[in-house]
Amino acid sequence: MIDFLLNLEQWLPLLLENYGVWIYAILFLVIFAETGSVFMFFLPGDSLLLAIGALCSTTDVIHLHTMGIMLFVASVLGYSVNYYTGSVLGIKYFNKHTRYFKPEYMVKTNKYFMKHGGKTILVARFVPFVRSFAPFAAGSAHMNLASFMFYNVLGGFIWIGLLLGIGFFLGHTVSAVADLV
Repeated sequence: MIDFLLNLEQWLPLLLENYGVWIYAILFLVIFAETGSVFMFFLPGDSLLLAIGALCSTTDVIHLHTMGIMLFVASVLGYSVNYYTGSVLGIKYFNKHTRYFKPEYMVKTNKYFMKHGGKTILVARFVPFVRSFAPFAAGSAHMNLASFMFYNVLGGFIWIGLLLGIGFFLGHTVSAVADLV
């Protein structure tokens, strides 16, 4: 099971073959889980999006635009849930469950997110571990919700669009070259 989750992009053709259009729901859940929980940082994100884009270019069962919209929604909802979890549980969790947490760390985090929160949320989409932790930290630091949502939506759009697009282009190019040979 662990190997399956860590290498999900390699299992995509088999998933598509066995589950057909249910692959939309499966991939929605994977992207939602990876962005929606600090503890799911090990799920593939970037490589999975590239592989999905390539798969969209080689099959008629799943479509790039539908997949893009659905994964965009999953990523924005995931970040929103992670932010909300951080805002509700962040300080309480750290105060009770770690002896290394100090109140001044939260003050520093608050100051950081006041100054650099938007950039962090935007760039975090492209850094695997940070992608899972940044929205939780933003919620814990009580980053302005409107600002968070703006960068959440913008970052999700760029992340999903860019990686699916690159995957689609590469998959289409490899397919065209294979047809020539």
